Amino acid sequence: MGQTYQEAIENSNIVSKTDINGVITFVNEEFCKISGYTKEELIGKNHNIIRHPDVSKEVFKSLWNTILSKKPYKTTAKNLCKNGSTVYLNTTITPILDENDNIKEFIAIRYDVTKEVELKKTLEKKDKELEFLNKTLEHRVEEQTAQLIELNQTLEQRVEEEVAKNKEKQKMLFWQSRMASLGQMLANIAHQWRQPLTELSLSLFNIKKSARGKDLAKLDENYKESLEIIANMSQTIDDFSNFFNPNKEKEKFLLNSAIKDSLVITRKLLQKESIVVDKEFEQIEVFGVLNELSQVIINLIQNSSEAFNVNKIKEKRVLISVTENTEFAIIKYLDNAGGAEPNILDKIFEPYFTTKHQSNGTGLGLFMSKMIIEKSLDGQVSVRNLNDGLEFTIKIPLGDKI
Repeated sequence: MGQTYQEAIENSNIVSKTDINGVITFVNEEFCKISGYTKEELIGKNHNIIRHPDVSKEVFKSLWNTILSKKPYKTTAKNLCKNGSTVYLNTTITPILDENDNIKEFIAIRYDVTKEVELKKTLEKKDKELEFLNKTLEHRVEEQTAQLIELNQTLEQRVEEEVAKNKEKQKMLFWQSRMASLGQMLANIAHQWRQPLTELSLSLFNIKKSARGKDLAKLDENYKESLEIIANMSQTIDDFSNFFNPNKEKEKFLLNSAIKDSLVITRKLLQKESIVVDKEFEQIEVFGVLNELSQVIINLIQNSSEAFNVNKIKEKRVLISVTENTEFAIIKYLDNAGGAEPNILDKIFEPYFTTKHQSNGTGLGLFMSKMIIEKSLDGQVSVRNLNDGLEFTIKIPLGDKI
């Protein structure tokens, strides 16, 4: 029976024996497999043949003090294999006593916990990195929040300066429009962040699942995916902060750059609503404020999106083209959202006119778009029904104004 137990232990564990001086007298096949040494290379050698240089002398001093006092010693040992690799072994060293209660030898029974130790180290490292990223992200959010607050205050100041030059009705139009722009900006940021936050939650759940399953490759994959999501969220803040900068001055800019900026800001809306945007651009330069023209394009895209849904259009398409003649740069914006009744076309640029329910719109969007084109770009805008949709034509004067 004793022989059977011994065989069971040797077959399922890593076993070695040493004499009272630590010289190896026996090793089983499992010990040879994990260490890389043969029995001939081990028998007669001191057990420190597998000692790892990272382990301090104090550890071995404690080990010998314990086992020489006839007590078992338990630890997770860091050992060095013949090929230079490191293994971690959960180890119990037990003194074997003779009939006179004197130590005659030591037996060590071990099992491999290398994967568990490496996983623990990896998780601890990832925890520290995620903690650092979290602090960094919180700091960036705080900074950007402060900038948004400052932006809002600057925006209000600009509004106050502008409305002082106009009648009471004009004051109210500017105020409501600027506040609506700020509200739309915050709504766009929330829209841009909603999907990444869901993806980040799923990725973190997968990290936890991979950790439990000890799948280091999957853990690293999910961790890298989380970093990419966080980086994209951070870039979203930068995109919106730069786009709504109120201190931009008039300058020369390419029309296609302004339109591309508007498509970046509305990309989540376009993806969600499955709106295909076709572009036909010429490289044309005009004078004005780039992001104000972008706001006009954004407003047109948002109006098309609502019209697509109201009219239940399945294949939603928008065509934006940029051309020029001898006097003007010409932007044409055409959708296939169903167009508008003639009596609506006549009023579409009037302040407070809207086809939406009162709770869903102020009617300032196209009115303010017309004002931006006329006052900020010295241009003109018109609209007509064309091919089951609305076509807006924006003309901006060419010529050097700097």
